[in-house]
Amino acid sequence: MPTEGEVLVNVVATAVNRADLLQVAGFYPPPPGAPEYPGLECSGVTTEGEEVCALLAGGGYAEKVAVPRTHLLPIPKGVTLAQAAALPEVACTVWSNVTMVAGLKAGETILIHGGGSGIGTFAIQYAKALKAQVITTARASKHEALRELGADECLDYTTEDFSTVKADVVLDIMGGSYLERNIKALKTNGRLVIIGLQGGRKAELDLGALLAKRAMVAGTTLRSRPSSEKDQIIQGVRRELWPLIEDGLIRPVIDRSFPLREAAQAHRLVEANAHVGKVLLTVV
Repeated sequence: MPTEGEVLVNVVATAVNRADLLQVAGFYPPPPGAPEYPGLECSGVTTEGEEVCALLAGGGYAEKVAVPRTHLLPIPKGVTLAQAAALPEVACTVWSNVTMVAGLKAGETILIHGGGSGIGTFAIQYAKALKAQVITTARASKHEALRELGADECLDYTTEDFSTVKADVVLDIMGGSYLERNIKALKTNGRLVIIGLQGGRKAELDLGALLAKRAMVAGTTLRSRPSSEKDQIIQGVRRELWPLIEDGLIRPVIDRSFPLREAAQAHRLVEANAHVGKVLLTVV
């Protein structure tokens, strides 16, 4: 049952995030007070009849979930209720890192790793809306789709060396295995923002190279942030990103949907990196 300040949402859809796979494997326990089962975002209808989507600390894989009222977002115009389940986690992650941390500006170049992921497909569109130059890494089979989203250059990370590009901002999901090459790719005054550790937790950092470029390395997570910080991010997303979605400059990219009972199959698809955009789980 919802506590003070919370609203009960009847879930229509949720989305699969890599954090869900890690949690199921026992490597990413939910933060204190969060539900024990996965699901970092959802869309649905509140008990008052309002259609919403929501950022969650967990619990989206369910028929109902209690959500702090401040973590609700309206359904953007032009987006269906089910499609909106693909937005909260990626929108909050991308805006908080690309804008709050990295401060990407018009005319700058951003290198986005994992361009075919939910975060990648959203970040490409957001960066183009900011009038930035976008370079992304992904399997060659995904390049056409990513160019259609606005990527100016696509690199196949299995065969091409991304460290030769010159970027003002690097948005990285890999961590350790990409650190040295990411630093090489940064321009002077560049900003590297690490938001995932798919390539490992540890690497050696050449501080001399970092100092010579007057560069910044930052690492962030979203799920474990205090509620007050999430409130700030959600307010920024609603203020700055929702109009871009309603104007058609950003759209939710959904690879496919599965019924919630087939969550294991959806997880296998994401684990295989065989999707472009988000994978949804529908409850009704």
